[in-house]
Amino acid sequence: MANILVVDDEAAMLHLIERILEKDKHNVTLCKDAKNVLNFDFRKFDLILLDIMMPEINGFEVCEKIRFYVDCPIIFLTAKTQEIDIIRGLGIGGDDYITKPFSANELQARINAHLRRDTREKKYSVSISGVTFLLNAKEIRIDSTKVPLTKSEYEICEYLALNRGQVFSREQIYEAIFGFDGESDDTVIATHIKNIRNKLSEFDISPIETVWGCGYKWV
Repeated sequence: MANILVVDDEAAMLHLIERILEKDKHNVTLCKDAKNVLNFDFRKFDLILLDIMMPEINGFEVCEKIRFYVDCPIIFLTAKTQEIDIIRGLGIGGDDYITKPFSANELQARINAHLRRDTREKKYSVSISGVTFLLNAKEIRIDSTKVPLTKSEYEICEYLALNRGQVFSREQIYEAIFGFDGESDDTVIATHIKNIRNKLSEFDISPIETVWGCGYKWV
């Protein structure tokens, strides 16, 4: 059983695929608007089926935007069979093609084959407020660009972002990042947050909000 995301602008196609995959006991998430997929938490998916011919943003564009953050196999669903399209799709990070129309047996077999052999190293990424956290690498990226944070700055961002909306005092943040045995004091948190804001402002975002008299929160 796997968690599979299906992106296609045709409702009938989405529900056809859902019925086929549910026969193998897979958990299926459907997305009819390709733009919405950019906000998904990709950590929970084991495979993505991505239609190419969609309005506003096509499957190639979606793949290019998400591949850095997506560890699982991406399989294109397409009526296009020209070699140049296949080369382009595989070149930007796609793992395979399934040509429409397809049989239920073909879809099941191709998906299960990819699930069996997927050994891609997991990055465990999560996107929050437009900032993507690569949790294993301990770094953040905005539109695929790495933000040059220090270790302490990253940890402050991760702590606030993973508890988005919750207000933390400087003391709470200091203890969470440096522990009770830290060699400085909580005033250093204000300096770190000032530096974080300066670096993030270069990307025109400001996710850390000051709650006067209380502390800080990620919005």
